Formats: sequence, structure tokens, C-alpha cells
Amino acid sequence: MRDVTTAQPLDVQPTPLALLLLGRQADPRSERGVECPGDLPAPSDPDLVARARAAKAALGERVFVLGHHYQRDEVIEFADVTGDSFKLARDAAARPDAEYIVFCGVHFMAESADILTGDNQQVILPDLAAGCSMADMATAEQVAECWDVLTEAGVAGVTVPVSYMNSSADIKAFTGRHGGTICTSSNAKRALDWAFEQGEPRQNKVLFLPDQHLGRNTAVREMGMSLDDCVVYNPHKPGGGLTAEELRAAKMILWRGHCSVHGRFSLDSVNEVRERVPGVNVLVHPECKHEVVAAADHVGSTEHIIKTLEAAPAGSKWAIGTELNLVRRLANRFASEDKEIVFLDRTVCFCSTMNRIDLPHLVWSLESLAAGKVVNRIQVDKETEAYAKLALERMLALP
Repeated sequence: MRDVTTAQPLDVQPTPLALLLLGRQADPRSERGVECPGDLPAPSDPDLVARARAAKAALGERVFVLGHHYQRDEVIEFADVTGDSFKLARDAAARPDAEYIVFCGVHFMAESADILTGDNQQVILPDLAAGCSMADMATAEQVAECWDVLTEAGVAGVTVPVSYMNSSADIKAFTGRHGGTICTSSNAKRALDWAFEQGEPRQNKVLFLPDQHLGRNTAVREMGMSLDDCVVYNPHKPGGGLTAEELRAAKMILWRGHCSVHGRFSLDSVNEVRERVPGVNVLVHPECKHEVVAAADHVGSTEHIIKTLEAAPAGSKWAIGTELNLVRRLANRFASEDKEIVFLDRTVCFCSTMNRIDLPHLVWSLESLAAGKVVNRIQVDKETEAYAKLALERMLALP
């Protein structure tokens, strides 16, 4: 028998790729234009633009390109439609004749598109490294363990999961299995109203996944709850860092997750911009922290932000608390109408994962498809898809 006490440790060193995936190293070539502060470099050379046009023309009606609002301008140029994550997934489902759906967004968005599109359609994500830090903050194993904690506390039976669209297919499937629904930043109140109406009146609780700020802001600002009605479940602490008594007393059990972009805006950001731009209107996304939302003049989803600026009078001044690509695009769009639009904070970066979808990746994916090679296909397994779709359909049925 081998003597394990004398075995020598293996001389194994992590590869650069492993370190990159673990977040312990950076590849400057893959992070082009993501650094902060500073402007993006020249977005593309004429060669890439010409190649993208040629590949898209060769594919014709077989391809449908979706561009999220937070994408780079040079990518948005080739999008057939633009919008937020759920609008784009629905747009994809409304194009059943398109063989390929190229989703210029992040991984959970492509998953949602795969769930809602037909079996004859293939969803492509130009760069598989385009993930979402918020979605990654809630794994299926962590959420299953949370449900065990709620069961031991005797509250699982009166808890309805409500998951933000910005979640993985696994989390959407968990939500569907446990009688819950999905929400977006624009219909979160309707989803919470629905959840609290299930079962016995005034006894229900909501487990809100994975963004604590959207859940808290909706409950307090729009539904009249207090901050004391909300507790935060931390998946990295035993029992979520909560006692059974705290879980029983809470109405909103908020998952400890956040958006890496919106979560960095601060109350100081709001105060500083008011001093810097007299008469400014502060407009922020509800993924921002509660104190930022409370200090803002207007709060709303990405689509709400766009519509608010469209309706704003000439000469008005706006500081926007959302992703920088969109803010810059809006500032350029409305400059001719004498609307001054600035970024809420001078130091917040672009969404680094969203920015991984660049023109070289888009060209590569389109040219590959034109050559008959399917790359970076996103596929959700059938069981996960069935339960996730059930949760999505409950949202679609909301009044």
C-alpha cells in the first residue's frame, strides 16, 4: 500500500487562462477600452466594418442581431433591434424565421432568448466571457441551500421567490419550480404585488433574487414598506447570516447581490453633481443603492430613462446614473436639442463584461455563421428551460 504520508506535493502551477477565469489576472488585449477613466479608443477600422457588413449581408434574413443598450456604439451599428434584456428576448421570439439569433449582450440574456425562441433557432453569444457579475452572485447550489434554511425556519411554505431578469437560467428554473415569477426593473412592483397575493393574505414573504437594491427600492419606495421589513440573506454566511426569528419577521428576504456598475454610485456622487451642474435633474436606475435612489429626482428602468430624456424640455440638465455607453449615446443624441446630459459619477467604469462584445468578436461570429460554422451557441437544457419558461410566462401573465 502506498504511504500517503511520504507523498510529495504535486508541482502544479495555475495557467494564465486559469488565473484569468479566477479573476486573479488580467489580459490587456481582452480588456481593450474597458479601463476607467478615459475615452474608448477608435472603435473599429474600416476593414472590420466592411467585413461585418459583408457577413451580415451574406446571411440575410437567416440572422437577427440583437443589441443591448449598454453595448459599444460600433456593435449597436449592426443591431437589427436595440433594447433591454427582456425586450430583446421577446424580439427574438417574434422572429421565428431567423435561423440564427446573435445576441450582443451577456450570458443570461442569451439564455433567456434560447428559452423563448423555437427549437429551430440557434442563439449565439459572440464572446462567452460576456457574463454578468450580478447573475453570478446567485448559484443554483447557494439558492437551494437558502431554501433549506427557509424550510428549517418554517417560512418556506409562505415564501414566494421573485427573480430579477438579470439571473441565470438555473435561478429562473428554481423560481418556476417554487411557484414564483420573474420581474424586470420596470414591472418589479407588479411582480411583488402578485407574489404577496399568493396564499394567505398578509402572511406571504418574498425571496428576491439576485439584486438586493432593486428589491429594497421597489418594496420601500413603491409599496410603502419600511427598511425594517427587509433583511439581506448572505450566501457566504451560515444560515445566510440571519436568525430564524429575523426570517420570520421579514417581509422581503433580499439576496446579497448587486450590479457592479449601478452599485458603485454613491450619495456623494449625487451631491457632487448637484454642486457641479446647478439645476440638474438626477435620474438613476433602481439597481442603485437605496440612499442614491432616495436622493435622486427620478428613478426608472433603462427604457424609462430613455423615454424621460425624450420627453425632457430643451435646455434641461440631466445627470444619469446608469451604464456609461448608454449615457454617452444619449448625450450625443440629444445635444442638438440643447439637453445637457452628464454621467452621474466621473469614476465609474463601463460594464466590463458587456464590453467584451466588441466588433472583432461580432465579425468572427457572423463570418463563422456565413461559412456554415456555428460558434458559441447558448443552449439551455430541456428541464431547466421548462421551469424557467414557466416563471417567465407567469411574468407575462401579470396584469
